[in-house]
Amino acid sequence: MAEILPLRAWRYNEQLSKNLEDLTAPLFDVVSAKQRERLYANPLNSIHLSVPQGENPSENASQILQKWKSEGIIEQDLFPGIYVYYQYFRLPGEHEERCRKGFVAQIKAYDWDEREILRHESTIVSAVNDRIDLLRSTEIQASPTHGLYSDESKELETYMDAAMATPMYELEDYQGVREVLAVINDASIISRFLAVLKDKKVILADGHHRLESAIEFRKLRQDAFPNAKWKGSDYHLMYLTNAHGNHLKILPTHRLFFGLQISESELMNKISSWFDVRPFEDAEELETYVFQRKWTFGLILSDESYVIKFKQERFSEVRPELPETVRNLDLVVLHDVLFEKILGLNSEQQRQSDQLAFERNFSRCVREVRRGEASFAVITREIELEQVLDVCGSGALMPQKSTYFYPKALGGLLFGSIKQDEFDYEYGAFFEQT
Repeated sequence: MAEILPLRAWRYNEQLSKNLEDLTAPLFDVVSAKQRERLYANPLNSIHLSVPQGENPSENASQILQKWKSEGIIEQDLFPGIYVYYQYFRLPGEHEERCRKGFVAQIKAYDWDEREILRHESTIVSAVNDRIDLLRSTEIQASPTHGLYSDESKELETYMDAAMATPMYELEDYQGVREVLAVINDASIISRFLAVLKDKKVILADGHHRLESAIEFRKLRQDAFPNAKWKGSDYHLMYLTNAHGNHLKILPTHRLFFGLQISESELMNKISSWFDVRPFEDAEELETYVFQRKWTFGLILSDESYVIKFKQERFSEVRPELPETVRNLDLVVLHDVLFEKILGLNSEQQRQSDQLAFERNFSRCVREVRRGEASFAVITREIELEQVLDVCGSGALMPQKSTYFYPKALGGLLFGSIKQDEFDYEYGAFFEQT
């Protein structure tokens, strides 16, 4: 069972909340360096807690947090609530507005082996370690991960729609997404949220590094507060959305490679033994190219670009130990063949290598290669939600950064504290009403 709890969120004070656009922050890996500079320039932006800077970033975040608390910059809500979170958005070329409906709550940081929260992709070691340090120093979470649950009845939407009649916040974020937040404090309604989720497994859509760090932090604190019925260090902040009819969109994440040790001609000779290669005249047009066939990618080099398609007759050589549904995935083939077999980086080295980077922005991929900053770029196609569900069910993992669920949850709308004296509450009252 997936155990969730309401939370007593910390939020920017009423006066500051009038300008939340200046205080919220996207996830660090989805904005450009210039956008980050603008966020860091505001001393009250939530990025100073989510991705702190300096020689000792975790300690800096801790000091900033204590300052914000003592000066009333952020204040803790008196009562626990379920925070209803709707995201209204359009994709390029669309006229009809989509709405992704969900809510933010605390969820137990289950170990992966417990199979209550199912993951689908690998993580990058250094990113997890940094997050553990940050949790240890601050005991607060500035941005929720994103999880999917399955409820065909859509019972919770009735309560969420009613809460949205009186939202707390409504703003437009960096993506042009309309973000709306409301809260439910009624204990009888909260109990229904807990009851619906208790029989569900949750599929982790976004935030593998943050959740893995929460799992490790829970283990570090397993002996703390032995008399506490509910321990803050056991829980994690998550945005939960229904997988049924909820306008879920997954966008592709491209690959950049740095520091190539062989010539481009030698690289292409090696690629040609595994892929059918077709020159593509204009790299800029790859963005609009429809990769309809599986195992097909765009490849951008310094002066040339190509469409490459994996040779089916060599499929038996690709990760035979994996379940068939996972072996068939584009990115599994790409990472095994190009990055391991051709370039010599095994799966663990790929997780830790600074030669491999992930970029959702197509134009930035072209720019970095043509400037000589990256050796080459691989343009990928999006994965389908059904494929993600199949991977989760198999227990196997895709390569890191395989999915980009759009839009991303925004950081700074609320903060979830796992510090015991701020977390502690008689949550049993919510279970008793189920």
